[in-house]
Amino acid sequence: MSKRDYYEVLDVARTADEAELKSAFRKLAMKYHPDRNPNDSEAEARFKELNEAYQTLSDTQKRAAYDRFGHAAFEQGGGGTGGFSGDFASSMSDIFEDLFGEMGGRRSRSNNGRERGSDLRYNLEITLEDAFNGKTAALTIPISISCEPCSGTGAKAGTKAKTCTTCGGHGRVRATQGFFAVERTCPHCQGRGEMIENPCPSCSGSGRTTRERTLSVNVPSGVDDGTRIRLAGEGEGGLRGGPPGDLYIFVSLKAHSFFQRDGADLYCRVPISMVTAALGGEIRMPTLSGKEKIVTIPEGTQTGKQIRLRGQGMPILQSRDFGDLYLQTVVETPQKLNARQKELLREFDGQSSADTQPESDGFFSRIKEFFSKPAD
Repeated sequence: MSKRDYYEVLDVARTADEAELKSAFRKLAMKYHPDRNPNDSEAEARFKELNEAYQTLSDTQKRAAYDRFGHAAFEQGGGGTGGFSGDFASSMSDIFEDLFGEMGGRRSRSNNGRERGSDLRYNLEITLEDAFNGKTAALTIPISISCEPCSGTGAKAGTKAKTCTTCGGHGRVRATQGFFAVERTCPHCQGRGEMIENPCPSCSGSGRTTRERTLSVNVPSGVDDGTRIRLAGEGEGGLRGGPPGDLYIFVSLKAHSFFQRDGADLYCRVPISMVTAALGGEIRMPTLSGKEKIVTIPEGTQTGKQIRLRGQGMPILQSRDFGDLYLQTVVETPQKLNARQKELLREFDGQSSADTQPESDGFFSRIKEFFSKPAD
């Protein structure tokens, strides 16, 4: 069976330049790669055909011979196609990364050894009043910053890092196996691409030192428990002059003495006397805004009744609106009564009726009816 024209195999014109050849080869090689077409002999044969075509056309001398003599240029000792050109190995390495990068995670290539600093977390506890009004908090944090004597390079002042001779400054070394070119981290420079022969005495070559920094943080009104505030560039300093990470502040709220929060709404359990519950009255309620509210207790109020104060809750973050304040009444039963008080209560109880205590009267009436039913 005669071989197909190499340009036809790669689906390019005979005038295609190196970039067009490489792009066409990568596209087709990814399509017909055996790992993407398991147990497909036709795809495997097509992949081998692509390798042979690109190996020839990516080499300037082999391409010139092929353009002049065709396939005959490599028959009977005419040059052969053994071994891979450097450009071919590079392209195969790129394809290998495209095929498996998503599964294994793409490599994070170093930029002359400069690495971004880590993100930091700070837990900030504030009061409910602080969350209502907002506040500016001063935080003192031990943090790694760029070393001043070496300007973050890690090299002693007056010296410079030298390019790694093993990887040529790339931070990666490449090994060819079969038709794959596999890269790995340079074992000599650990992927930095450079070597520091005279490390800075202040930072021991890391390019950063630990200092305490005081930061001013604006906590907006309306923040809730678990709110996260990000301060870009205020995290740990990068290695060897790399960019710093970010600082994340996680807000938590202290328990309040009598308000409980649920989103933008506030709840308060309010005990009232039996007399106030029966006759009605007024109570004075503080709010987080600092103003007192006169709240009317209706006559005949029962335990569990909710009284809603609109707009007296928490401010809604990034809004001009407020939640509500809910007062939940609890009727308190008197304790340690004297003889006269007990006498008055018994007198009242003897004169009570279904009108004065409708709920209890109805309940016990239903119990009486339940026990008076004849047995089946």
